Amino acid sequence: MATINFLYRSARNEAPLNFRLLFAHDGKDKVIGGKTKTIVSKDYWKNHHNKQRINDIDLKNYQTEIKAELLKLENYLLKNFDKTNIDEVDKDWLKNQLERYYNPKQTVKVPTKLIPFFDYYLSVKGNDLTNNRIQKIKVIKAKLERFENATNHKYSIIEVNDFFKKQYVDYCESEHYSINTISGDIAIIKTICRYAEQCDIETHKQLNNLKVKEEPTEAVYLSFEELEQIKALDLSSNERLDNVRDWLLISCYTGQRISDFMRFDASMIEKRNDKYLLSFTQRKGNKKVTIPFLDEAREIVNKRNGLFPKSLSHPKYNDYLKELCKLAGIDEPTQGTIKQPITENISKTKNDYRMVKGIYPKYELISSHVGRRSFATNFYGKVPTSVLIGITGHSTEKMFLKYIRKTETDTAMDAFKYFGK
Repeated sequence: MATINFLYRSARNEAPLNFRLLFAHDGKDKVIGGKTKTIVSKDYWKNHHNKQRINDIDLKNYQTEIKAELLKLENYLLKNFDKTNIDEVDKDWLKNQLERYYNPKQTVKVPTKLIPFFDYYLSVKGNDLTNNRIQKIKVIKAKLERFENATNHKYSIIEVNDFFKKQYVDYCESEHYSINTISGDIAIIKTICRYAEQCDIETHKQLNNLKVKEEPTEAVYLSFEELEQIKALDLSSNERLDNVRDWLLISCYTGQRISDFMRFDASMIEKRNDKYLLSFTQRKGNKKVTIPFLDEAREIVNKRNGLFPKSLSHPKYNDYLKELCKLAGIDEPTQGTIKQPITENISKTKNDYRMVKGIYPKYELISSHVGRRSFATNFYGKVPTSVLIGITGHSTEKMFLKYIRKTETDTAMDAFKYFGK
């Protein structure tokens, strides 16, 4: 058991009080000294602090105040002493305890309303999230603000339940959002509300079961045959599209996101046992990976004297991809979604556009995602799924199969070829 003794050690007439923390350890008495921020006079400490009867009311009140201040510090130190492994109690430990006592971290009041909690979530978790994730959360927050204005109600976290979901779905459908977009919104709202639970905010018992069923969509990818069509194009007089074609082929044979492959450079290539590898850090998840640098991708670098194509902005790359694939005759009618205006406003904002499902020429559905998805789809069944996951960066096989739109029935049917049936 530990005790604390306060004492006046200064030669000055007024000074902060010192104290000693006394305890026994391994059969030996230990003493660690420290200094308080409680300033008293030498006269008060010697003649009045421990006096039982004080007639002067002001002095009595001052004595009560000083004793309460010292008792508070004593209780704090002894409480933390009891919670600490005694082997860790030393001068540094005591210094840290005093720092925490006199300079406590400012506690931020955690909001219980849904939209303010979105801001709190981003302020706390922002460094752990990708830029895309942060942007998605901000978009949903803006949508929730419009939803609250439409319903004339400010929702609390505990109100996120079945009724909330119905109202939100009804509102989003009236605003022409797709059911898959709404499903994604609800999933993110649930994630943020679950984090609120960790912050001791009460949530509704229906929260965990909130779900909006998605509609199945086609996974748009380029087959090996279509890639050959694109390779066969004569682009000798069009450097811009030749550059885009090279990036497309590299992405289709490395299986990486545009945020990664558009950063490739020759320094990332290495050779081991006559095999070429590509080593880099994936932006999403900040994960260092080494992947095979296949001949089809390496041919492009060799063609460019050991260099990768010129990098492009994301929007330009998407626009040029459509132009390239149209030129190659990739125009089979295909189901997909395209961003289209839903209003007749002359000056349109982001809120005037929605992803509209329909049948379109395939080249209109091609974007930067097509490389990674083509790699995953084309090599599925030819290369072990565990190897493909290591290259594409999917965290689980379930996520990988969802990405290439493989159902449980599909995988069960695929299994027959391994059993000779």
